[in-house]
Amino acid sequence: MTTEWLTATEAAQYLKVKPRTVLKWAKEGRIPAHPLSGSKRVTWRFLKSELDAMLALPSAAGDGGLNVQQQS
Repeated sequence: MTTEWLTATEAAQYLKVKPRTVLKWAKEGRIPAHPLSGSKRVTWRFLKSELDAMLALPSAAGDGGLNVQQQS
């Protein structure tokens, strides 16, 4: 089994959001992320398998993440 590490840009493309959003979520702990040490600025890496597992979880909205409108 290979481990696929993604950069913030690659993770953003995978999640279909902007890289700044991925970095913000990483800092807030909203997505699984791994900071790399040894530099002045924090560099983040993301495991694709962890992102997949996060996406498989049910949404807090309770509708599976879909914006479903109810009919009256």
